[in-house]
Amino acid sequence: MKLKNKIFLVPFIFAFAFLNAQVQTHKYLSVSGTQLVDSDNKPIVLRGMSFGWHSMWPRFYNEKAVQWLKKDFNCNVVRAAMGVELGEYSYMKDPEFSKEKIEAVIKGAIKSDIYVIVDWHSHNINLKEAKEFFAEISKKYSKYPNIIYEIFNEPDHESWAEVKAYSEEVIKVIRENDPKNIILVGSPHWDQDVDLAAADPILGYSNIMYTMHFYAATHGKELRDKTDAAINKGLPIFVSESAGMEATGDGPLDLKAWQEYIDWMEARKLSWITWSVSDKDETCSILKKSAKSTGKWKMEDLKESGIIARQYFKKYNTWD
Repeated sequence: MKLKNKIFLVPFIFAFAFLNAQVQTHKYLSVSGTQLVDSDNKPIVLRGMSFGWHSMWPRFYNEKAVQWLKKDFNCNVVRAAMGVELGEYSYMKDPEFSKEKIEAVIKGAIKSDIYVIVDWHSHNINLKEAKEFFAEISKKYSKYPNIIYEIFNEPDHESWAEVKAYSEEVIKVIRENDPKNIILVGSPHWDQDVDLAAADPILGYSNIMYTMHFYAATHGKELRDKTDAAINKGLPIFVSESAGMEATGDGPLDLKAWQEYIDWMEARKLSWITWSVSDKDETCSILKKSAKSTGKWKMEDLKESGIIARQYFKKYNTWD
């Protein structure tokens, strides 16, 4: 873009400087009512990419990939999805490798001055292992305002009573080390049943939010209405995983339905994460096999879902 008048140069430089000082500017996040707010109590919306399961696509778990997602996608948050059970390098099989990969993304986010969600990516309750992991991570990184803890990715067949009891145990461990960074709590049926959490929320802790996940070609207005009802009851919602295809992660993109969800989230100032930075032969994996492990992806390295996600971030993450 050519600048016709030098007077426009100053705000342009200021905006660029703001882009490079995201966490430095907003600092520690908290929850006010149902809204995520920054250290000045101003509403903030986080928008960014989730990495795919670390246990299946570990090559993307590095600081340079995080830097590229900030620089080229305009992400102000990334999500490190630690595969707990699935894959050759799952946490259950190789915890040290798993922590190394997750911490590479954490360190990349801290260096890039953006937020990072540490995601316990499982569909099952593994209380002992979760408590050990989050005790270690919260002790190590509690001093950084970048950190957000997602303690249960997607409960599937567990009841809300089971998820709530598990979450309270893990929250207690985190809060012993980290009294204020945001904690994200899942809900039954792959984070669809936010109404159950709204009817019986976790009490006694601050800065707790609840995750809702959608795939626009599968989940329609009914899920948005259910989520609206939960918000109206006072439940703070964070959309920690979403995309425009079917819930299988495959099938054609439904661009109209995806935009309807984006409009809905933006109108409510809900933070949202898109799935995923991976190169599997499926619609939701945004990268082709040609994509380098360390970012610097060209347009021909991106699948349609990646091109559109990138366009969304560039449109909505205006750093204002």
